[in-house]
Amino acid sequence: MTVPAMRLLIVEDDPVLADGLVRSLRSSDYAVDCATDGGEADLILSAGTYDLVILDLGLPRLDGYEVLRRLRRRGSRTPVLILTALDSLEDRVKGLDLGADDYLTKPFDLPELEARVRALIRRGQSGGGSLLTHGALTLDTAGRRVLLDGEPLELSAREIGVLEVLMLRSGRVVNKDQLAEELYGWDEEVSANAIEVYVHRLRRKLEPAGVTIRTIRGLGYLLEKPAHDGNLS
Repeated sequence: MTVPAMRLLIVEDDPVLADGLVRSLRSSDYAVDCATDGGEADLILSAGTYDLVILDLGLPRLDGYEVLRRLRRRGSRTPVLILTALDSLEDRVKGLDLGADDYLTKPFDLPELEARVRALIRRGQSGGGSLLTHGALTLDTAGRRVLLDGEPLELSAREIGVLEVLMLRSGRVVNKDQLAEELYGWDEEVSANAIEVYVHRLRRKLEPAGVTIRTIRGLGYLLEKPAHDGNLS
């Protein structure tokens, strides 16, 4: 039986950029639709469902903020990646507060966009919201913040990327290639040695609170499920 392709909606009024995104994502086997203004996007999202929306902010008719606001008011939890030239802290906070799941500023590299698309789709398939919990550990995937025993834990962006993959696959082995794929947008090339460094740093910061990352020789890494709770929520 053929597995249906993930459905993506691109909302972008720059025809050159929109065409490039559609071509790139379709070549990665996504089913991609495109809207060129906010009003059209709002109608499409009112009538159908998607696995991910890539949303520009500076749109004709309705801006991206309003498209996002209306989407969330309808109760949709579809992951939304904001794609925009607006890169001030105020703009990022506003988008995230309205319910965006991630934020990428122009110009950007396609490999980073595609890595973020994969991560957001995985997150959506995991069942839900922006908070992942694992024993004493909580990751806010939208705000990119980590709490350990209720206290903020300082992690680099790359460490958070590695941690997110491990938490989404708690109790399963994750190999270095899977982790490198997640981090590809941060570095042009992520070596196996770099992955080992990120995991080592995470292990050192998490183990005092009883959160264990095991190395499975020859296979990869495994985030052990909490002893008191076998579920990742």
